[in-house]
Amino acid sequence: MSNESSLISKVWNFANVLRDDGVSYGDYLEQITYLLFLKMADEMSKPPYSKIIKFPHIKDAEGNEIANGEKCDWATLTSNKRGAELENYYNQMLRSLATEKGTLGQIFTKSQNKIQDPSKLLKIIDMIAKEQWTMVGTDVKGNIYEGLLEKNAEDTKSGAGQYFTPRALIKAMVACVNPQPSKTIHDPACGTGGFFLAAYDHIIKHHRLDKDQKIFLKNRTFSGNEIVASTRRLCLMNMFLHNIGEIDGDSFISTNDALISDEGIRVDYVLANPPFGKKSSITITNQEGEQERQDLSYNRQDFWATTSNKQLNFLQHIRTLLKVNGQAAVVLPDNVLFEGGAGETVRKELMKTTDLHTILRLPTGIFYAQGVKANVLFFDNKPAAKEPWTKEVWIYDYRTNVQHTLKKNPLKLEDLQPFIDCYKSGDRYHRTETWSEATPEGRWRKFSYDEIMARDKTNLDIFWLKDKSLADLDNLPDPDILANEIIENIEAGLASFREIMETINLT
Repeated sequence: MSNESSLISKVWNFANVLRDDGVSYGDYLEQITYLLFLKMADEMSKPPYSKIIKFPHIKDAEGNEIANGEKCDWATLTSNKRGAELENYYNQMLRSLATEKGTLGQIFTKSQNKIQDPSKLLKIIDMIAKEQWTMVGTDVKGNIYEGLLEKNAEDTKSGAGQYFTPRALIKAMVACVNPQPSKTIHDPACGTGGFFLAAYDHIIKHHRLDKDQKIFLKNRTFSGNEIVASTRRLCLMNMFLHNIGEIDGDSFISTNDALISDEGIRVDYVLANPPFGKKSSITITNQEGEQERQDLSYNRQDFWATTSNKQLNFLQHIRTLLKVNGQAAVVLPDNVLFEGGAGETVRKELMKTTDLHTILRLPTGIFYAQGVKANVLFFDNKPAAKEPWTKEVWIYDYRTNVQHTLKKNPLKLEDLQPFIDCYKSGDRYHRTETWSEATPEGRWRKFSYDEIMARDKTNLDIFWLKDKSLADLDNLPDPDILANEIIENIEAGLASFREIMETINLT
């Protein structure tokens, strides 16, 4: 068994070799996913595991198994196939596995061979064949896979960044919510599963679990939605490599659009970063045969407001998902805090029916998708009552006079540690403001329910710190940070103009 560092470098180096052939990190990651799954399934079918895992035989174009056809498994893939024979079999195998049910089918949904050179494909197969992956520690497998996911997110042309939330932010959110054993955790837009992994690690680290709790954590704790097949595949594999779920079990990631309806799921925690982009829309073909986009509003009885604003819809849906006293931590853009109309309605109802106790204002330059100004909303669901549940909202401003960039100064967990300390998970009633008239630079400040209701449109986009760069020209950020902020603002402006143009074209 090779040591950890050589194994990681081996997998990563091959990604760079394929990049020279025009194979993206995303495509390489998908092929690794397919092959790792097959290899680990093969290992699990042998002692000491001896699991009975059923793999189909090669199927025809209609999805029917071919009589006497070869089996779609690791043993057949590695049985001295070379060149065109290997490529042909691999293509047929991917197509056949995509029609299966459960986790197997979802791993291979819409799978394609993106490595056109059979010799390179053979080298990847050989690299994976040389290791006993079930014996590799979950932390090592996780480090390899998470590293590839992050590299894929950095590839801005692929758009994969929208599915990748900074891991430091995820860990901070999980630390504040502090999920407990034998509780359910849901993410209605789970991407590659970052919140699940952080919650899993948090529970393992802070609790000594008994047998029943371990089984619950592995098979019953997590659930979510992801409508993009390639992203859902990465999430399932990410979970599996971290020992969550069973290789031959049912998938806990639904392919359904989470916003379509209330499916009746009620959970203890929701941790989420719903997709960026304000409008929900669908593409249709009109009578002239041309494609056009139409706004999509979700008309749900459990929603307070009917709107095409995707972010407001996710916020309403997340509140529905929570059990009484369930907790949520959700990344949402600024428009959710200040937008009028449906936005005002949602904010008022949220403060009335839940305890919206904390807002973290996030800095720019931490997301791969540019033009995003976001916040984390922390709220606890409550039973029906006459009086509003929100008594005061605590706001931590980690945006004003804070500069981060993805390359030179990425967000780290220690950057958010002061916020975690101020949050006081499990002891929120003993919070202390760092802001006062005497300490106007304090980032931690509370606002009463009455103060917020008195603001125009119940605006929660509240800030009080002075921007030093506006007052002191000698205190300007580095040129690359300034350039990044300019790009962020231009991107945000362009997004707004696109929405206006789409609205004009629809009317």
